[in-house]
Amino acid sequence: MLNIPRPFALAGALVIAGSLGACASNPPQQPQYSGGYQTPAPVYPSNPVGTEYGRVSNIETLQGRTQGQTSGGGAILGAVVGGVLGNQIGKGSGRAAATAVGALGGAVAGNAIESRNNSSDTVQGYRLSVQLDRGGYRVYDVSTPGDLRIGDRVRLYNGQISRI
Repeated sequence: MLNIPRPFALAGALVIAGSLGACASNPPQQPQYSGGYQTPAPVYPSNPVGTEYGRVSNIETLQGRTQGQTSGGGAILGAVVGGVLGNQIGKGSGRAAATAVGALGGAVAGNAIESRNNSSDTVQGYRLSVQLDRGGYRVYDVSTPGDLRIGDRVRLYNGQISRI
């Protein structure tokens, strides 16, 4: 077995752990908007009985995050780093237990980091806010805004939006 002094082994393990942690990415904090200005709008039922008219005041992009697939490489690398760190911490008969716990914890952390890095942002729909001519707002969640743009005059009839 290779005999490496403990301080060098610990420093190497910390460098590897820091490199693994640097691969992590931060998820987006808020949905990204496709344009226009954002105004808080109260949500009213989106199925009025009669015909109403208004203007599109805002179009938001609703984003979701899908979980990525893992290859197992992150778990393996995490297990190696965790095992090395656990081996450096334990003494005597507890060294084997510390190595096993470190390897298990590192595998879980490495797999989670790999999954997060492989995930992607996808557009899951759009939220249209319509300011009504008679006052108030209507908010609709749709799969695509079609040819509607902010400022377009629209007609609302039984929950359907059509450009005038």
